[in-house]
Amino acid sequence: MNEVRIDLAHAVALGSIDDEDHNAVQEVLDGEDPALRAEFVTEVQQTAEVLAALAEATAAEPPAALRTRLLAAIAAEQPPVAS
Repeated sequence: MNEVRIDLAHAVALGSIDDEDHNAVQEVLDGEDPALRAEFVTEVQQTAEVLAALAEATAAEPPAALRTRLLAAIAAEQPPVAS
């Protein structure tokens, strides 16, 4: 698999593909080369697994006041409720 397809597989695993990338993914998946399709799918799966492991390993508890600040910010953005 070439570097462009590897980058595309990584983008798929990250969930960051646009319409052009989506079309390229469809070309790979709909293509006549089952080995290329399998290699692409494997690359996506392996990348997703590595990203999940990295997220788990680097996860940190958010600051205790964060929830309160977020809820206050959300409340400030909401239009007034009609009575």
